[in-house]
Amino acid sequence: MTPAQDPFYIVKDEIQDSIDKVQDTFNQWKQAPENTGEYVHLTRELLTTCESVQWQVDELEKAISVAERDPAYYGLNEVEIGKRRNWTSTARNQVVSIRRNVEAGKHKTAFGRSVNPSELGRSKQHIAQDNDDFIASESDQQMLLMKRQDDELDALSASVQRIGGVGLTIHEELVGQEKLLGELSLDMETTSNRLDFVQKRVAMVLKKASLKGQIMMIAFLVVLFIILFVLVFLT
Repeated sequence: MTPAQDPFYIVKDEIQDSIDKVQDTFNQWKQAPENTGEYVHLTRELLTTCESVQWQVDELEKAISVAERDPAYYGLNEVEIGKRRNWTSTARNQVVSIRRNVEAGKHKTAFGRSVNPSELGRSKQHIAQDNDDFIASESDQQMLLMKRQDDELDALSASVQRIGGVGLTIHEELVGQEKLLGELSLDMETTSNRLDFVQKRVAMVLKKASLKGQIMMIAFLVVLFIILFVLVFLT
């Protein structure tokens, strides 16, 4: 299987594209002024995207673990398994590092910022806006978590349906094979009975035939052979 056909590399490319986009967003986040709408929006977007990418990496690692149990079945070897493990580990570290930096910046903005006299007059409206942004961020994360759980349940349901279909197919195959074996057994029994009957009839005929009758039969066959020989070759 070529890399273009291997599902691992297809998923890997998708995850790598997501990581590249996260990195670009992270660079914008670092340059954005704190306590602005852009900063809050980028913070929320980064946290949500990082969680999504981490989940994708987790799922990819689960697939690697399955392949690791029987690499030959999937056309893999230990070297290829090791390369895939290294890539997922690197991808996870990149996402975790970005997420920690964003969470630290968010915490610093919320609690560690020094207050000067000019900031003491910030209106309650701005405070309420920050609270709303925080609640919206938490709500987005909860929605993402619920969506991920729904996706996992859908995947589990699909797997159960596939297993049920396979089980039903196997049952139908077994029923069909059992029927064929029954018919074959009946045919063999019928044939055996017929052979027994023929053997008994032949034994009865041989038993009834006398020695004299057998000699006359042989003589008749010899005379018949001579007549046929003369007719065919001498006429």
